[in-house]
Amino acid sequence: MFTDRDAAMDEFLLRALLAGLGLAVVAGPLGCFVAWRRMAYFGDALSHTALLGIVAGLLLGAAPLIGVAAVCIAAALILAGLQRDKALASDSILGIISHGSLALGLVLLSFLEQVRVDLMGWLFGDILAVTYQDAALIWAGAAVVLTLLALHWRTLLAMVVDEDLARVEGYPVERGRVVLMLLVALTVAAAMKVVGVMLVTAMLVIPAAAARRVSRTPEQMALAAAAAGALAVVSGLGLSWRYDTPSGPSIVVMAVALFIVSRTQRG
Repeated sequence: MFTDRDAAMDEFLLRALLAGLGLAVVAGPLGCFVAWRRMAYFGDALSHTALLGIVAGLLLGAAPLIGVAAVCIAAALILAGLQRDKALASDSILGIISHGSLALGLVLLSFLEQVRVDLMGWLFGDILAVTYQDAALIWAGAAVVLTLLALHWRTLLAMVVDEDLARVEGYPVERGRVVLMLLVALTVAAAMKVVGVMLVTAMLVIPAAAARRVSRTPEQMALAAAAAGALAVVSGLGLSWRYDTPSGPSIVVMAVALFIVSRTQRG
């Protein structure tokens, strides 16, 4: 017998699937550049700044997602500017911004005594709580990110091979670096609702790592990473629905399983 409860569950899963697939199609290709340029720590640093964005949004009376996007973009621009100072190592800059913003977010959180904050949802994702509006925003953001990625594809690929050579050949390397950081920041902000602060970098890194083994060209790897991310979302949601496990971690677990399977394939 089909009940109202079943209909409600179908609605939850449909919204979750739309949001998760929207994240997968953009995190896969962008994650390839994160892997090629060894930017996983950069993604982690942005995810830590997200807590500050959540708290800032609540303090200012804005939606937390807007606060997350604003703070992540600001952090990316600051990092891009500071990286020009050769006296500071990139990992030191990332560490300062990451832990400094996380600590500031926790301090500001103490001023929100009258506001109920679902920290577990933001830390580990609550994809089943997304609305159709959230899913639409994720797909709109994905369209923007993929468009910008396509427009700067040749520049970013040239930078992966050799930045100095790319600069000599006339590619706008500095602009490409800033664009890549901003795209990662937007993706991190969009992924908060799906997998949470603690797991967001996993959706950038793991599908791309799984795709590397079965790809021969950068374009193939980008498409395979998007497919791997989509498969992780579908199977992770299925696991969550079947065994009542947390949705965000379940998606990441399935992404890890896909990575393990990919390592058994012959290159």
